[in-house]
Amino acid sequence: MSTTNRRDFLKQGMIGTAGVSIGAMGFSAKSYAAIKGANERINVAVIGIRNQGTVHLNSWCALKDSHNVQVRTLCDTDEALFDAGVKLVEQKGGTKPATTWDMRAVFDDKAIDVVSIVTPNHWHALAAVWACQAGKHVYVEKPASHNIWEGRKMIEAARKYGVFMQVGLNNRSSRNVRDAIEFLHGGGIGEIYMARALVFKARDSYGQAKNGAPPAQFHYDRWLGPAPDRPYNEKRSHYNWHWYWDTGNGDTGNTGPHQLDIARWGLAKNEHPVSVYSAGGLFGFRREAGAPETRTKGTRVYGGVETYGHDQTSQETPNTQTALYTYADGTLLELGTRGRYTNHEGSKGQEVGNLFFGSDGWLEIGGSTWKAFRKRGKEPVAGSKDGERAGSHWANFLEALRAGKPAALHCDIHEGHLSTSLCHLANISYRVGRSLKFLSEHERFANDAEANAHLTRIYRQPYVVPEKV
Repeated sequence: MSTTNRRDFLKQGMIGTAGVSIGAMGFSAKSYAAIKGANERINVAVIGIRNQGTVHLNSWCALKDSHNVQVRTLCDTDEALFDAGVKLVEQKGGTKPATTWDMRAVFDDKAIDVVSIVTPNHWHALAAVWACQAGKHVYVEKPASHNIWEGRKMIEAARKYGVFMQVGLNNRSSRNVRDAIEFLHGGGIGEIYMARALVFKARDSYGQAKNGAPPAQFHYDRWLGPAPDRPYNEKRSHYNWHWYWDTGNGDTGNTGPHQLDIARWGLAKNEHPVSVYSAGGLFGFRREAGAPETRTKGTRVYGGVETYGHDQTSQETPNTQTALYTYADGTLLELGTRGRYTNHEGSKGQEVGNLFFGSDGWLEIGGSTWKAFRKRGKEPVAGSKDGERAGSHWANFLEALRAGKPAALHCDIHEGHLSTSLCHLANISYRVGRSLKFLSEHERFANDAEANAHLTRIYRQPYVVPEKV
């Protein structure tokens, strides 16, 4: 079978809106699986190979034998990352991948079936749209998009070009979390009236730096992509991009998507809320730089960057944020983002997780474990079994693709968009400083031009997410 024919076969995996099965094309699942080439190797390109990108590399390589998948190409705007990435894939995947700093070369490669998008947030939508236009299936990291309008364009692109698009909200594939949601939806704590998403991650100052020249192997203009043109600054680049509005969405859009997704899932809300109010700020850091001898020595943390205790920071996004969402039927969803020192919540103390409150009790999810309590009882009446029962979100993507069943995706782009939008809604309310009414069917705010301006962005040419995908 030629690579073109194999790619065409894989491309047929999704043909319309979410939930449309291959049966609509005249094939049963059984006959589709029997088509020659249904078990051919799937070639993956990973775009963005730093930090979470290495998680993708490890995850795809772990499936090389069980799911016949191969990491064929590594793509990153920082060529300094290639040696380590190639070594990882060689050791765990058994083959040497190609490398390129230009994602367009990935999309032009007819042998690539799937792209794994692990870029900074501001690149997610445009990279996904370009991938769809090239006929590639897409696995895109959370948050699905950098703004709400982009998420809608991603849905339109996936449907128009008939490709699968999974969002990396990987709790959707955790067997324990799925059991907890099943328990909730089965009435385990009665009628659920409120969920609370917890994002408690104490972070020290990421500091500040003067503008300068980018490293020689870093294609900075391409890294900027859709974001406004600005001089290179190391505190706005690798990993630190999370804390600036041009490129990131703060911790509410970093860890928040996972917990907000579980909250919305547990509430069984396949819709946007009708209102949102969010407040917060950047607390706990010195406002003045201080004398050099008083400054905190840098400590290297996750992301390969340094932090500096309570020192001054150029961070723009809040480190403390509270949001309250209301759905049309009055159901409430709360978000608590705390970036400084804090108590924990739940029976044993949750830092990152979810709490659900119902007419007959409450339930907590922390990582891949859960417990349910009846009324005022102190002992759980249900919960996860001993030992972690994990599931692979990457495996689910491949299994749905091979079966030709879009409905089998645990987090199709439509689901990812609804949950990601919760992050964006909170940040927009925070930035404009008031409660907002959201018109779900139009994905716009009611009579609020300032808030509506945050639904999209002004794109830097030529990196424009198109109106018509």
